[in-house]
Amino acid sequence: MSLSLTFHGAAGCVTGFCALLQTDHGRFLVDCGLFQGPKTLKALNHGDFPFEARDIDGVFLTHAHIDHSGLLPKLVRAGYRGPIYATRPTRDLCAVMLEDAAGIQEGDVAHLNRRNERRGLPRVEPIYSTADVEPTLRLFETVKFSEEVEVVPGITARYWPAGHLLGAASVELVIEDGGKPVRLLFSGDLGSGHQPFLPAPDGPVGVDHLVMEATYGDRERVDLDLVERRAALAEELRLARAAGGPLLMPTFAVGRAQDLILDLLAVMEAEPELAGEIYLDSPLAIEATEVFLQRGWNIDASENPYLVLRHATRLHYLRRYQESDRLDRLRDWHVILAGSGMCDAGRIRKHLKRLLWRRETTLLITGFQAAGTLGRLLMASPSQVRIQGDDIRVHARIRTLDVYSGHADASALVAWFQARGPVTGKVFLAHGEPDAVAALSGHLVAAGGAAGVVIAPELDQTFALTRETATLVEGRAARMLPGAATRPDWYNARADLLSTMNESLQALADDEQRLAVIAAMKAALLTAPPAATSGDRAHD
Repeated sequence: MSLSLTFHGAAGCVTGFCALLQTDHGRFLVDCGLFQGPKTLKALNHGDFPFEARDIDGVFLTHAHIDHSGLLPKLVRAGYRGPIYATRPTRDLCAVMLEDAAGIQEGDVAHLNRRNERRGLPRVEPIYSTADVEPTLRLFETVKFSEEVEVVPGITARYWPAGHLLGAASVELVIEDGGKPVRLLFSGDLGSGHQPFLPAPDGPVGVDHLVMEATYGDRERVDLDLVERRAALAEELRLARAAGGPLLMPTFAVGRAQDLILDLLAVMEAEPELAGEIYLDSPLAIEATEVFLQRGWNIDASENPYLVLRHATRLHYLRRYQESDRLDRLRDWHVILAGSGMCDAGRIRKHLKRLLWRRETTLLITGFQAAGTLGRLLMASPSQVRIQGDDIRVHARIRTLDVYSGHADASALVAWFQARGPVTGKVFLAHGEPDAVAALSGHLVAAGGAAGVVIAPELDQTFALTRETATLVEGRAARMLPGAATRPDWYNARADLLSTMNESLQALADDEQRLAVIAAMKAALLTAPPAATSGDRAHD
């Protein structure tokens, strides 16, 4: 039997997961996610797929987050017409997330094209448009947890709760080869098992090859119960209000926003002195909340905990830009939740520009921030950042609260791995930055995995599989050099240079010195290698 596995995303980084499984029975994708982070990494979203979309026979979608689902409309636009297997909540969340992603792209590209025209650069096209979303949703086929689905003769799939997000799953695939079948398990994104409103991650016992996420493979967190978590949030509210407010919270629109609002409302009810208005400034989060109201039933608690959001008088949904703009006038204590969660897109950038320079502002980061994102830069408490071409002083208090993450930490990942054993073949660690992958690899080996069992695939690498072996196949060159996805790129370096240059020029004694420095910099630039072509710069 011919069987191979190629990693076309989230290899050496945490976004854009996409794995291509080629078998005698067909060609299948596990996820088709959007790259996020440095601009050079996000540029891969605009390029051609490293496979022919029309030749794919099926897609197994683990969950709705955009770094796993975000390129599905592009896949359909490129000619894919097969089924997309997902749980019902995942399908419903994708309906709002993909529509939102398409709208953001159209808006961003319109703004970019206006700028390109002024600079004499060519126009660019969005990765996909809102017109591509409905044809994508028509391809979804919903599956239930624990039920075996025959995909094609010779391949069955089973979805297991992953505990990361409403509807999130690990995907087990069994591939017949005429003898003993090959069993693969894709973890998807795994929850901690201690999140109040989600099930604990589960999965089969005994697999041949395991593809496992490593997002927090180098971190240990203190697991808090719901009371302890809300106490930690209450302390942040207390400090933020004492600073004079407001509290600004970059938030992931699906899952994180809903849990944060539940906790904010509970804290404000328990401690009236912390009460204030809560503004959800994210159309996507607002639409996603409707899905949680419909699909958020928790089996363990025998209730839907999100129903309280329907009649929360302190909670205000801001759908229109005009409503968002009116927040500029507020001076009383209030809380703003806005996307995107990594501060790289959406309305959060507008609020950062107007609030970061104010000493009374508190910025509270509650989620993972990928390398190269504005959120990661802000976590280092810089004196200045550059947002949409403007240098912004950072006087706000920067705080982090790492108790809301949807990802399992190192100990939880090891425990989940041990529960899946024995693993007769290989363990592929993906969806993690290099340090996290290396740390988790060491933890797995120490926990009983033999040396040589764990593999850290690089982008676009292919492995030929048998039941027990995985052999690297030499093929086409990778679209990025190893390690490049998690290093600050030249766009990050340029932004830092421009901020440093402006600050340094202002600090010089007089205009004569400033002109001399500018002349020296210009001379250095003119002796540099030839500039990129306009086509290379069109997405800048």
